[in-house]
Amino acid sequence: MVGRDKGAERQKFRARNLLRGSPAVVYIGLGSNLGDREEMINKALGLLAQVEEIRILKVSRVLETKPVGYLQQPKFLNAVAKAEVSLGPLVLLDKLLAVERRLGRVREKRWGPRTIDLDILIYGNRPYNHPRLKIPHPEIHNRPFILEALKELSWGGSSPSPVLGEGGRRPDEGPHPLPRRERVR
Repeated sequence: MVGRDKGAERQKFRARNLLRGSPAVVYIGLGSNLGDREEMINKALGLLAQVEEIRILKVSRVLETKPVGYLQQPKFLNAVAKAEVSLGPLVLLDKLLAVERRLGRVREKRWGPRTIDLDILIYGNRPYNHPRLKIPHPEIHNRPFILEALKELSWGGSSPSPVLGEGGRRPDEGPHPLPRRERVR
């Protein structure tokens, strides 16, 4: 929004969501390996930003990665978004699944090709264990591109990340366009 004060926008967001619970900082993984991969990631970010209870704060660089698990498929583009949400973990999961469906995601094969993949990587400072959702995401340590993106976005809080530990720098505030793409092996 051109000309709006970021501080006033943040206060309005928090005030509007006060009755829904305290906002939590979350990290959302985005990936695509079908169609125009970068366009799919941008569309997903746009649809997430339209959800009143989700505010995208920053997006990592986009990395091209080899598939994991099922290898007979195209390479992925991956990114991680840092967001502030006023939704519980399962409600957020349902919002992410709705965006995936809207962008044509069909679940045919585990770790198979997809137009878009949205994963909750970290939700606040605590783990979450439910039959539908595990936080931190159980595959974080098996995906170097996720660790790189989380370091890039930096945990930035006063307490260490349950995944990365101490040592992050404080991130910039505000939404960011997708940075240039880089390759990861």
